[in-house]
Amino acid sequence: MEQWPSLIAAVLGGVIAAGMAFYVWGRRIERRAADASGRLVLAAKEELMSVRENLHRTLDDKLAGVDRRDQALRKLEQEIEARGRALSGREQEISLRLERVAGLTAQEAREELIRHLEDEARDEAAALMRDIKEQARKNADREAKKIIALAIQRMAAEQTAESSISAVPLPSDDMKGRIIGREGRNIRAFEAATGVDVIIDDTPDTVVVSCFEPVRREVGRLALERLIADGRIHPGRIEEVVKKAQADVDAGIVEAGEQAVYDTGIRGLHPELVKLVGRMKYRTSYGQNILEHSKEVAWLAGIMAGELKLDATLAKRGALLHDIGKVLTHEHDGTHVQLGVEVATKYGESAIVINCIAAHHDDAPHETPISVIVQAADAVSGSRPGARREAFETYVKRLAQLERLAANFPGVEKVFAIQAGREVRVVVTPDAVDDQAATRLTDEIARRIERELQYPGQIKVVVIRETRAVDFAR
Repeated sequence: MEQWPSLIAAVLGGVIAAGMAFYVWGRRIERRAADASGRLVLAAKEELMSVRENLHRTLDDKLAGVDRRDQALRKLEQEIEARGRALSGREQEISLRLERVAGLTAQEAREELIRHLEDEARDEAAALMRDIKEQARKNADREAKKIIALAIQRMAAEQTAESSISAVPLPSDDMKGRIIGREGRNIRAFEAATGVDVIIDDTPDTVVVSCFEPVRREVGRLALERLIADGRIHPGRIEEVVKKAQADVDAGIVEAGEQAVYDTGIRGLHPELVKLVGRMKYRTSYGQNILEHSKEVAWLAGIMAGELKLDATLAKRGALLHDIGKVLTHEHDGTHVQLGVEVATKYGESAIVINCIAAHHDDAPHETPISVIVQAADAVSGSRPGARREAFETYVKRLAQLERLAANFPGVEKVFAIQAGREVRVVVTPDAVDDQAATRLTDEIARRIERELQYPGQIKVVVIRETRAVDFAR
């Protein structure tokens, strides 16, 4: 136990010695690390100084280069300005020479150049426009032919030429004598009441009713058939039957108009226009029945309008009414286009329909595509082979003009052109025209026909003045 203190002292002494050694060794390491760090910092500073010196030298070199380029640019700019001044002087010199050569001032030369450029631009634009129009025309022609061909293909209207006579069958040839009557009084009364010409010849069991005016011819045919069926033929009975036949024909006209409106699918047409449409049944244009023609034009126009995505109903309406004025030309002055526009305006038709009537012969400009379609459909219907006859229309116009001329004299009540226009019968009012005045009137009408009409052969003028007393026994 006595040895423990010395042992502990020895151990403590060893620990202390070791700690001192460790402390000395750590200080040495720190000094060495500090020396190394100082050397590194010094090297870094030296490197940084070197880099800065290099950058300064590089910047100086670049700045010197920029200065040299700037000087070169300034020199080039001066040279350009000098060349510009030289060119300006040269330009003035050339301008003066050109003015002397061309005899133009600079302003005039400039204007001339502008005009030349404008002309070239205008010519190029015109050429381009022609090319575009030509291409558009080719495309339009191709599409139009396609549409018209399709419309014609879907139409199969039967076409018959209108004649100016109607044949009435007889039960026997003995009936011819009863139609003529004692001393011809029955046939004269019939012709005076109807305005038709009754032709009785050697044709067996047939009498021909002739008249250029289809309504009068139809009235005469219907009245004669009823008289033949009834068997009582005398002047009084003739007038009665003729009045009934006239009423039936008028009713048939309304029915024909209503049927045409129904067939074409048109709604809201004024009743007076419906009557005029029905009257087209008894009118012809170059031998073509106007009602059938108008219905055909309406169907064609409707098909074309449908293909072009337009109002087909409006197109059919304008087409059905486009020739409505032709039923009025026998009674009023003016062309059928003018009369058609007037009556359509009177009965409240739309501006598009009125333009279809006014423009279908190019008498007025086309305002809508509908009117163009109507005109095209009219041309298709009227220009088909066999649809029309020129000679018949000329003949009808001459007879109508003959009647209209004679009707303009005072005291004339009725005028009938008969015998294919070789005779005109004028019925005068007995109170207004006496026997002597009737003779003078015959001469005046004949002389006026000679002056104003062109006709083959001769025309017989007959003025009829008749008084009649009527009473009843009760």
